Parts: sequence; C-alpha cells; structure tokens
Amino acid sequence: MSESELQQRAKDAASKAYAPYSQFKVGCALLTKSGNVYTGCNVENASYGLTVCAERNAIANAINEEGEIEIDKIVVYTPTPTPTPPCGACRQVIHEFGNPEIKSFCEGEKSNTHKSNALLPYAFDLNKD
Repeated sequence: MSESELQQRAKDAASKAYAPYSQFKVGCALLTKSGNVYTGCNVENASYGLTVCAERNAIANAINEEGEIEIDKIVVYTPTPTPTPPCGACRQVIHEFGNPEIKSFCEGEKSNTHKSNALLPYAFDLNKD
C-alpha cells in the first residue's frame, strides 16, 4: 500500500473519532508485515484516563481481526498545523510489537518519521537480558 493511501486511511479513521471533550480527532493506519492495513481512532471518555488512543485501537484491531502482531509501519494523522507523534502510553504499546516506522502528519505541510525505538529509547521490556 502506498504512503498516500495509508495517510488517507488515517484521515478517514480520524473522521470517525469520538472526541466530544477535546475536539482532538486522531486517526491511525498501520501496515503489518503481511501487508494488511488496520485503522483506529481515538475514543474519549468523561473519565479522561479511560480514553483510548487511535494507535492502540488500530493495534487492537490488527490483533482482534487477524491475530497480527508484526507491525511494519504506523501512520498517525492529527488535524493540527504541526504533526503530533504518539503519546507515551502508545509508544510503549507500539514497542511491544517491534520497532516499526512511525509517521506523524497533519493539516500542515510538515511530517515526522521516526523508528519506534527513537521515540521511546528506554522502553520497558520484559524480554530484555
């Protein structure tokens, strides 16, 4: 799948976000190593700690739909003038499924691309020696 197609899927996901409190609608599209694409949007809750981010919802969809746990690339869209990378909780969850490339893009012209390990260099990992 092309970069522009992934970006469009992330934007489409953001349009479905449930964000009545912040009005900050986030969409995510992730590409697995097998070539499948899964999307997610943020779902807010009046008890803010129960809000679930777009990235975690996309990962949950990949696992729930096909049991996929090998992520190649994640694309995150925010309706902002500058790109917004995943939050710390999402960075830790993404780390669980490898070191994928993460691209953050927005309504502005800028975008950021990083490997997961660059965004969370000291991730918690039970499997490290």
